[in-house]
Amino acid sequence: MSERRTFIRRRPFSSLLLLVLVVIGLLGWQNRVALQAFPSIISAYTAKEYCSCRYVMDNPAEYCAGYVKQWVPSALSDDAAARRVTASGMGRTSSAAWKGQRQGCQLEP
Repeated sequence: MSERRTFIRRRPFSSLLLLVLVVIGLLGWQNRVALQAFPSIISAYTAKEYCSCRYVMDNPAEYCAGYVKQWVPSALSDDAAARRVTASGMGRTSSAAWKGQRQGCQLEP
């Protein structure tokens, strides 16, 4: 009498890996809106914080570049004459500009 073994008993590590991938996929689908917004957060944070550091707190450019440095690479463009900062990261670009002493820096649409 031949005994039929199930896939789980024959390949326990493959089964566990498959289960983990399914759970990650379900979590990703459940949080898809937040995951789509994440790339924009990186560039917006960098632009807003650099602008605030540079033009509201009046710190040197080198200090502010170090202040906003993240693990995720981003590029900064600082227009000192217009007091406007543009940051790019993860395929998205955001800009922030100094609006005045009382308003500080604001993200631009």
